[in-house]
Amino acid sequence: MKMWRPQNYGYLELYSDIVKPNDKAKYSCFLAQKNHFSPSRCLLLLLLLALISNSEGQTSKIVLSLTPSERAALKEGINFLRNKADGKSFILYKDGDTVRACKNTCKHQGGVFIADIEDLTGKCVRCTKHNWRLDMSTMKYVNPPDSFSQDELVVETDTNNGLVVIELHPPNPWDTDPRQAEELGFGEVQVTYLTHACMELVLGDKIFIFDPWLMGPAFARGWWLLHEPPCDWMERLCRADLIYISHMHSDHLSYPTLKKLAEQRPDVPIYVGNTERPVFWYLDQSGVKLTQINIVPFGVWQQVDQNLRFMILMDGVHPEMDTCIIVEYKGHKILNTVDCTRPNGGKLPEKVDLMMSDFAGGASGFPMTFSGGKFTEVWKAQFIKTERRKLLNYKAQLVTDLKPKIYCPFAGYFVEAHPSDSYIKETNLKNDPEELNRLIKKKCADVFTWTPKPGATLDLARILKDPTDSKGIMDPPAGTKVFKELWDFKPYIDSLSAAIDDEIFCYPSWIKEYYVWAGFKGYNLVIRVIETDDDFNPLPGGYNYLVDFLDLTFPAERPSRDSPYEEIKARVSVMRHVVKHGLLWDDLYIGFQTRLQRDPDIYHHQFWNHFQIKLPLTPPDWKSFLAQLKSI
Repeated sequence: MKMWRPQNYGYLELYSDIVKPNDKAKYSCFLAQKNHFSPSRCLLLLLLLALISNSEGQTSKIVLSLTPSERAALKEGINFLRNKADGKSFILYKDGDTVRACKNTCKHQGGVFIADIEDLTGKCVRCTKHNWRLDMSTMKYVNPPDSFSQDELVVETDTNNGLVVIELHPPNPWDTDPRQAEELGFGEVQVTYLTHACMELVLGDKIFIFDPWLMGPAFARGWWLLHEPPCDWMERLCRADLIYISHMHSDHLSYPTLKKLAEQRPDVPIYVGNTERPVFWYLDQSGVKLTQINIVPFGVWQQVDQNLRFMILMDGVHPEMDTCIIVEYKGHKILNTVDCTRPNGGKLPEKVDLMMSDFAGGASGFPMTFSGGKFTEVWKAQFIKTERRKLLNYKAQLVTDLKPKIYCPFAGYFVEAHPSDSYIKETNLKNDPEELNRLIKKKCADVFTWTPKPGATLDLARILKDPTDSKGIMDPPAGTKVFKELWDFKPYIDSLSAAIDDEIFCYPSWIKEYYVWAGFKGYNLVIRVIETDDDFNPLPGGYNYLVDFLDLTFPAERPSRDSPYEEIKARVSVMRHVVKHGLLWDDLYIGFQTRLQRDPDIYHHQFWNHFQIKLPLTPPDWKSFLAQLKSI
């Protein structure tokens, strides 16, 4: 018996009888011939892999192997290496006798790391996409600070003192109870695009709808629907047997849409993942009366009937709030990765029948809402152009790697339609779905791509049988309006503006009450919040205050100590609406309702993550706040 302790996996025992004697000899000779390893080295690797592969369905793969001389050539600190066989890149960090390893892939959006020339410690690498920095000595990201950890590979020494790097793979949950694909009849599975991220799936006699945002704005007043939904969208929602809502962002969980639906069918079954932040955390306060919200565990098939099942998976970067879904009908899989940055940690089923994902970019206030320092108009325009191209390449490569039979870009059809946001609309350029599909076809000609129009329907069986079938995709009738031309701004703007004159804002102590309720402190950051009009001019008589999160105080002047500083100008209507109702700051940041400056130019992940995801589930008790003030 030999004890083996891979990093991050605890102690495992390696037994000599895992592999049958005949197999040991056969496979060790095979590996020796194939990879030019010594038989003894191959036998050790074989035993190691057999152990892992027999551990509850877990599999493994040797992703990099170094000979003794290659191992001796490793320098102290960071080493960039490539597997010559498959071209995959890795980073090894050597500290004396200890070697740590990871893929050369940023956890955020799959960017490539390079040496960080500004790092004097020799421990950090920098991502070429968003300048995220990874400390290889700890496998933790230092920009953004206090954020993520890198997925680490197993490093082991073989009997000849060479080095092997091993990637462990837990069993794929979708492989549980595998089913053979059955032949589909024409019209049996139909996929209809409604708007943005909303798809209607007809699966036999069941109707499954994704992420219905079909009316009103998202993110306070920042996003509006680009496409005109089919005129019968409400009838379609009311007929649904299941609705999946991927996450709590309001372009996916639309309370205006669900309020309208609940008036006619409050018992429609809705399914969400069991995220740390409940998807429907705001349901009771919203006044929307839905009676069948089903919270399901991740990675477990949910059986609908003998032919239909689905599985919800979490995002690898934002598991606390973001999800994706696999729907399977008669063995045919449909993968919807929605907005996930790294869906299921980057491990997804290959060769599904239909894959759909976001594509557009622009779902952030960065960099359009920033000013000062490097944030000139020229810099922002170049950054946006570069980032959109990177996202396009990333999505095209993901599709190329997964090789779905059909791919559809969606979940990016929004517009900053309100006149007060014309600057954002002009600046926040988005990717063209047709351009993405052309890039995919160039990389992988076998993938059929579909850019949908509202009301267009894809017949899965027809396209799978013959992609040139003229009935495979049925577009809406000629003359059907595709793009929205008018938006009903007034009722939503009025609803936000109602908070401006709320009684709580007559008392300056609301500031302390609110930030104590928020519960974020012990972090070296000072912010200044300035209430503004719609053009981000300071509001006469509006609040202008400082918050020092190190000790959660509210100083009259900026502290003299060395502390990071952010200035946040916020439209008064949205800021007070968010404060009054205890809403997340996504309405402010993703909704383009702020203008920001920061010194130094560092993204404070802990601060923004708290106010965008981790605020309390119940709003501040303003009733008690007012009662206490009036009793004095």
